[in-house]
Amino acid sequence: MDNKKLLGKRLQELRKRKGFKQEQLAELCNVEPASISNIENGRNYPSFQTLENIIKFLDVSFLDVFKFEHKQESQHLLAEINTILNKNPQKIEDVYKIVKALVE
Repeated sequence: MDNKKLLGKRLQELRKRKGFKQEQLAELCNVEPASISNIENGRNYPSFQTLENIIKFLDVSFLDVFKFEHKQESQHLLAEINTILNKNPQKIEDVYKIVKALVE
């Protein structure tokens, strides 16, 4: 998945966590709702000014916005988990317990 789509998914995640609808965030940022939609759907990058406003109104840091590794496709995430566990076999049981608890 390309960075534009990953950034959009991350911004959508942060917006929803804050409880804003696209229209509300657009109004606060002084842009059209379609602009927020296009950003979140990975069609457009936000301008720097819009990104600054989004960060301000979502009350997140600039770096938080770019922490979107977890938004990768499932196959990529599973491969990454497998690589991590192969390097840290002593953690397999702990990871299993965590995953099991999450799905129960």
